[in-house]
Amino acid sequence: MFPAESPSHTFRPLSLLQSLLLLQALGRGLGRASPAGGPLEDVVIERYHVPRSCPREVQMGDFVRYHYNGTFEDGKKFDSSYDRSTLVAIVVGVGRLITGMDRGLMGMCVNERRRLIVPPHLGYGSIGVAGLIPPDATLYFDVVLLDVWNKADTVQVSILLRPPHCPRMVQDTDFVRYHYNGTLLDGTTFDTSYSRNHTYNTYIGQGYIIPGMDQGLQGVCIGERRRITVPPHLAYGENGTGDKIPGSAVLIFDVHVIDFHNPADPVEIKTLSRPPESCNETSKLGDFIRYHYNCSLLDGTRLFSSHDFGAPQEATLGANKVIEGLDTGLQGMCVGERRQLVVPPHLAHGESGARGVPGSAVLLFEVELVSREDGLPTGYLFVWHKDPPASLFEDMDLNKDGEVPPEEFSSFIKAQVNEGKGRLMPGQDPEKTIGDMFQNQDRNQDGKITAEELKLKSDEDQERVHEEL
Repeated sequence: MFPAESPSHTFRPLSLLQSLLLLQALGRGLGRASPAGGPLEDVVIERYHVPRSCPREVQMGDFVRYHYNGTFEDGKKFDSSYDRSTLVAIVVGVGRLITGMDRGLMGMCVNERRRLIVPPHLGYGSIGVAGLIPPDATLYFDVVLLDVWNKADTVQVSILLRPPHCPRMVQDTDFVRYHYNGTLLDGTTFDTSYSRNHTYNTYIGQGYIIPGMDQGLQGVCIGERRRITVPPHLAYGENGTGDKIPGSAVLIFDVHVIDFHNPADPVEIKTLSRPPESCNETSKLGDFIRYHYNCSLLDGTRLFSSHDFGAPQEATLGANKVIEGLDTGLQGMCVGERRQLVVPPHLAHGESGARGVPGSAVLLFEVELVSREDGLPTGYLFVWHKDPPASLFEDMDLNKDGEVPPEEFSSFIKAQVNEGKGRLMPGQDPEKTIGDMFQNQDRNQDGKITAEELKLKSDEDQERVHEEL
């Protein structure tokens, strides 16, 4: 879609022929008798192509755009808009055209083709136009109407398809993603988002798009298809834009809304099912969880699923390992619970999107919590369930030689875990975690731990507090 521009409501200057038409319309002697003294003939209208659909007919005061060929009775051409590659754009029924043309255009449909036979007294009369149209000439016009509108026109909205479930409709300040085909009234395509394989994304009611589209998208539902007809004074005015939208053109947009959101939207959480047994503990920040998920766009486009990998996804809540909206939506769940999460883009992948995720896309998740383990405090790799042994180093020094190598340290920690006396950080490789713990305690990095080096994490934290104090 093209950006909004300031529309203009003035009309273009008349061409030379149109000026002559106007002067002759003002100056001819209407109401005089025919040379034979009989009644004057009216304009003859031959409708040789009438479109099947005609939602609107030309009325007095309408602004029209049309092409024509003008000939005499012998077929000789005296003028043609095609030769100038410019449509006639003018208001009908207000004396700006010869009377025969004014009458001949009335009731015409867009894309209709007519032949008008204009007798002299409804054309240029007994005077003619010097060097162009002789006196008392009957004129033949082949006309095709391409556009019609009125300055009193408003935006017209036709709902083509509305989904049965529409919990929310677009309002000002919402951000909308939609596809569209843009055509002129005669069916000529001037733009389409489908050719770019990318939705048009914009805020509504903020002046980022033409006023007619701002109005036409109000109240639309996700998944809705509608046709929006925009008069030129609510589009690009008399100047048009680019080489595809001419001046004073009515625009038709066939729109399909993919999704929308508001920058103030939170995560929407809907519980789909809960386990039948009672749930005393729910997931919280710091917990290590396993969960299954399906992720799609709001239009149903499937993106990702943990089922494709044959195993649940793993994450520590609050550790910035998943998008913020999903992290929030996974908190407070019971094991076995299923939820639906609607995550706005500012809590997902933002305006830029991610691999496989369009920019500014609202994401729909269906999640199921498979398991949950209490997390550890920040900075801890292992915690004791009760107080640690009073003789910790002696218990760890299995061969009693005053030193604890990696093998003895690993055997001791694993024994504590197996006996239920402590636990390692969940979601990590136990061997790596134990190796990191050993490196932390081997302060001189000589490959063994002595009694002087061994310190509990809680004791280290307390020492730092005293040092700071």
